[in-house]
Amino acid sequence: MSFGKKRLTIALSSTAAAAAAMGLLFYQGTKQTVELELDGQKQVVRTHATTIDDIFKDLKIRVKSEDYLYPSGNSKVKDNLKVVWEPSREIGIVENGKEKKVISTADNVGELLKEQKLTVTAHDKVSPSLDTVLHDKTKISIEKAFPLSLVVGGSKRQVWSTSTTVADFLRQQGVKLNKLDRVEPGLGEDVKAGKAINVIRVEKVTDVVEEPVNYKVKTKKDSSLAKGKEKLIRAGKNGLVSRQYSVVKENGKEIKRQLLSETMVKRKADKVVAVGTNSLVTHVSAADQGGRELFVSSTAYTAGCNGCSGITATGINLKSNPGAKVIAVDPRVIPLGSRVFVEGYGYAIAGDTGGAIKGHKIDVFFPSKSQAYRWGRKQVKIRVMN
Repeated sequence: MSFGKKRLTIALSSTAAAAAAMGLLFYQGTKQTVELELDGQKQVVRTHATTIDDIFKDLKIRVKSEDYLYPSGNSKVKDNLKVVWEPSREIGIVENGKEKKVISTADNVGELLKEQKLTVTAHDKVSPSLDTVLHDKTKISIEKAFPLSLVVGGSKRQVWSTSTTVADFLRQQGVKLNKLDRVEPGLGEDVKAGKAINVIRVEKVTDVVEEPVNYKVKTKKDSSLAKGKEKLIRAGKNGLVSRQYSVVKENGKEIKRQLLSETMVKRKADKVVAVGTNSLVTHVSAADQGGRELFVSSTAYTAGCNGCSGITATGINLKSNPGAKVIAVDPRVIPLGSRVFVEGYGYAIAGDTGGAIKGHKIDVFFPSKSQAYRWGRKQVKIRVMN
């Protein structure tokens, strides 16, 4: 090849290269600049794509109908266009044991629940937490809280729970059980809305108390004393015993007491009383036919009247001798111990006195109130034998 031809070939090659370069520069210069935000990640691309759908085809990204895309896929590409794409995710929602699947572009759990119009309260249990970022196949668990009553040691309060068993509920509420405590219903039972969980605080303690031992009254017959008359031989003294008890309490209230042991601290001394066996005179001897007659105002009384001890002024125990014939007199008019015949009553002993018995008055003893009421108040004739 001649030198001239070589120069022509070089010149043509240079021109072609220059034209190609100019064409490439022109091609690149006609591309549009587009800012993409893809699932939160930003990038800038230059493209000849006509629509936004074409851009995603070039990027080999499949846009589903449930995805978020702005502007829409058929929008024309313009220079400096901003495109936002968030892919949808399949999320599982389990609410009180029932599961459903939803497709969403929500970023976190809270946004998804709001989107699905699922209202949760501060008492409800949501897992994972509301601010957790969502990914495809994320599963959300919602346990709706329900109200019930909690009674601990007798103190009642209203609470909310998402627990399924009594044991789980008590742990959630921070209630610690002691060894003897009782729970109603049982720990393995299901917690139900509107019901009450009752924790009975049970404690077992030892109680030591000193208790009196009451003395007894022992009687001895004494023929030297008139029948019905008593004489103290020895005064009684109560003893003292120390007793140890096992005590069970529920909510602070004693429900069971069991004697464990007892120790005699001081022994008792029984009271001893001599009781007369010499019968009172109930018949009239020849010497009794005389005597002094007088009219008196009479009333009636019993051994159980207000202020009465049951023991007469002369020592007759009217409670032990309800059949005794005794009258209360003014000793200045009728001497104590006198045998007296009372009209309508019979022979009696003037064996008692009374604060209201002054002068020509007597009070007639009866064993019952009904008999005393029947006697009432009346004038009677009496005869004092001796």
